[in-house]
Amino acid sequence: MVTPNEIPHVLACDVGNATVELAAVHGEQTTPPTQHRIGDLGDLGASLAVLWEQTPEPKKLVASSVNSTALKALEAAAVEAAGTAPLVIGRDLPRPLDTDLAEPDSVGIDRLCAAVAAYDRIGTACVVADFGTAATIDCVSDAGIFLGGAILPGLALAAQCLTEHTADLPHVTPREISGTFGRTTEEAILSGLLRGARGALRELTEAYATELGHWPAVIVTGGDARLVCPNASQGGLVQAIVDDLVLRGIACAYYRTLLR
Repeated sequence: MVTPNEIPHVLACDVGNATVELAAVHGEQTTPPTQHRIGDLGDLGASLAVLWEQTPEPKKLVASSVNSTALKALEAAAVEAAGTAPLVIGRDLPRPLDTDLAEPDSVGIDRLCAAVAAYDRIGTACVVADFGTAATIDCVSDAGIFLGGAILPGLALAAQCLTEHTADLPHVTPREISGTFGRTTEEAILSGLLRGARGALRELTEAYATELGHWPAVIVTGGDARLVCPNASQGGLVQAIVDDLVLRGIACAYYRTLLR
């Protein structure tokens, strides 16, 4: 059995569709994440070198990836900066949760990492919503089984699609608006984006609660989490926003291997 003093520090790397995020995790403690945009990874190696040097022994470098091209860039940078390649969840490490799915290997590792971090913290059924480039709204059972969920376009992606596939709709940057009615075309788009995302979260949570037989906790993460859920933890649908949920889940995935 691993004692608290022997728990390794994990330099967690989340390779997503738009960014690579890094943070050092030790148990429940995490360092502030550093973020690098895909397509501008020139300083990724320098960030890895600094974080790796600052991370105490024992330590491991662990990655979750939904972007194979960016993962290769991370692996090359890690070998040069830290002298070691990352352990990749789903390749070098087992997936962190059992699933009740027909094709479990097709589920994005980031979804499973967010789910395991939420479940390990709550210990009961939960809904995990990640509002990033794509939005995912998933459910974990009371027994810790990943049941699946829904995928929809993130706010910026949906806004871009409206601009690119219509003749006259303007490009908008997602932001909050006041009032119920969108009184300009831009406001109407913003209202549709935000209220659509909020409605999807509520509709899906209600559907999941019906299947579970009780209301699950709702945990939200992702770059647009606070835009979609500005009143989280104030007695409404959402219990908490956890910015570094996927990074925490990457560490959880590694820690779970120590208990097997």
